Amino acid sequence: MKIPDKVINRLTLYHYILDDYENEFISSTKIAELLDIDNSQVRKDIKYLNNSGKCRVGYDVKTLKQAIESELGFKNHRSAFIIGAGNLGSALAKYDNFKDYGLDIKAMFDNDTLRVGNTVNGKEVYHVSELPKLVKKMNVDIAILTVPKVCASETAKYLVNSGIKYIWNFTTCILDVSGDVKVWNENLIGNFIQFTHENDV
Repeated sequence: MKIPDKVINRLTLYHYILDDYENEFISSTKIAELLDIDNSQVRKDIKYLNNSGKCRVGYDVKTLKQAIESELGFKNHRSAFIIGAGNLGSALAKYDNFKDYGLDIKAMFDNDTLRVGNTVNGKEVYHVSELPKLVKKMNVDIAILTVPKVCASETAKYLVNSGIKYIWNFTTCILDVSGDVKVWNENLIGNFIQFTHENDV
């Protein structure tokens, strides 16, 4: 059964919570309270995992955590490049927890000669012209795009021509790429606006 994207997003949040409750039981009510969502929604989401809790006790944390990891493929490691070694790209490169969820950042790319040759959290910054060669050499098919909007579309086309099959787009540009390349748009501003409207900040 295909798990809807919204459910996948919530399951990853449940996994974050479970990290703080090792070797314990946790109720759907507790998870719901921590995320400010409905208790019944938590139970519906966990049903996708074929995992049932114990009445008046809750879910075994270790078992539930393993079920989420297995269903979402956290152990199926994928390699990625970060395109753009500015502030956002560097911040993502410094986030070591990606590996816990199956994403291994291999290197970074930029066209700024002042950045090329540097390392960020152990990841070397290459000139973007090196990308096609290193895509094949390192067997990478995921690119995390953090370049300025003005060059995002052109860079995306370059990524596609270099053999990239998946683009995680952190730019504010809506990308137009070939049909066999998947794009996930990370809408940071949209998420912020949604949060402020829901909470009347």
